[in-house]
Amino acid sequence: MDHYQIIASRFQQTMETVAMSVDHLADPIARGSEMITQVLLNDGKIFCCGRGVDAAMAQLVCSLLLENPERERPALPAFNLAAGAEVQDESAGDAYARQVRALARDSDLLLVIDSGSGEPACLGALHAARETGMPVIVMGNAHNEAIAAALNAGDVHIAVQARQRTRCVELHTMVALSLCQLIETNLFGNFDQE
Repeated sequence: MDHYQIIASRFQQTMETVAMSVDHLADPIARGSEMITQVLLNDGKIFCCGRGVDAAMAQLVCSLLLENPERERPALPAFNLAAGAEVQDESAGDAYARQVRALARDSDLLLVIDSGSGEPACLGALHAARETGMPVIVMGNAHNEAIAAALNAGDVHIAVQARQRTRCVELHTMVALSLCQLIETNLFGNFDQE
């Protein structure tokens, strides 16, 4: 088995997918960064959630907002909502919603990450954010009809064009990095790392 060919093919497909996605994703990423920037400037907090691999992506966003290893700057208030492994199926839709209702205010923002087809816990958090009056940003995929149907006109939907979940996660990584870079630039100015 030629591992190099498998790896090279994977990298090539990812690069092509990322290159083809820029035009479609640039505007919602920019709008999302502006929305988060305004929330932070108004002393709001960012709450992130996702299930499974998307929980790891939510943690990445929070870590990037809290600390940039490339640059000294104040930490930005970002919280990753956690759902315990003991959550039963019947209460899955409430896993994050209870936390949103208890911790968040209308001056905060909810970032939902769902690379699948409408995770009940993520939908529950989105509906709880509605009750709280929070603005919402969703990092999802263009084929997630459940999330798309739950969005309001003022929400930002960063919907990647990917049917494979792994491809969606790869694109979400690029979205997360870009989003956090724009937020940091909006708040602290441009920073050339070279």
